[in-house]
This record gives sequence, structure tokens and C-alpha cells, in this order.
Amino acid sequence: MSWNDTVVAEFRANNGNVTSGGFGRSLILLHTVGARTGAERVNPVLGRRAGEDWVIAASFAGAPTHPAWYHNLVAHPDTTIETGDGVVEVTASEITGADYDHEWSGFVTQSQAFAEYQRKAGDRRIPLVRLRRRVPATA
Repeated sequence: MSWNDTVVAEFRANNGNVTSGGFGRSLILLHTVGARTGAERVNPVLGRRAGEDWVIAASFAGAPTHPAWYHNLVAHPDTTIETGDGVVEVTASEITGADYDHEWSGFVTQSQAFAEYQRKAGDRRIPLVRLRRRVPATA
């Protein structure tokens, strides 16, 4: 079983509480559809609340490339997340400008690992993605 599979199983067994890695209730499970493959994927990611939205960082632990889930969200921005409170339909959009700076400082404040990830990423600016709850269309 991979590390992601272990975290996903713990998340689901404990209503969103993940003690592995000390994450607590800070993770969400991001569901995506492969940009090239069309395969469904689930990734545990740190999800910071920003009002009614969630913000996630495509840090990939400072790798020189964006994680696959980022490309999947660009291709298919309407998706779902699992939170400790249940499944939520969301639409993803990249954060830019002053909003980026504000949200990034929140990630660094929450965990200095994000500052290290950006240092390791070099010229790659780590994307931040806003996940906004989708309101069902009315008939």
C-alpha cells in the first residue's frame, strides 16, 4: 500500500482526522480526472480554509514540476473533495496577484515546510488553487 493509500484509508476511517505525519484535520481528499488518461484519482492534500473556500498548494514537496493533480484540475476544474464533514462539489481556479501573496503567507505560517518547498522548487512558482463550492443549478 502506498503512502497516499495509507493516508486516504486513515482519513476515511477517522472522519478526516489523520494522525500520520501529524496532519490532524488539515487534509482534504482531492478527486481529479486524468488530463490525458481520463482515469479517476484521489490525492490527499493540505486544504486551508479561506472563508467558504479551500485553498491547496501544488507544492509537490518542492519538485521542479507541478504535481499531476494540478494538470488534472486545469483540464477538469469541476471536481469533488472529501472533507471531514463529507463530499463537496467544487470548481478549481488558480490564485494570482495579491490574493496569491496573502494565501501563500498562510501556508508558510501554518508550516515552514512550504517555504522550504519553494526554495527547492527554484524558479517554479508553486501554484495555489482555490476550490469553491459549486451551487447546484436550479431547474
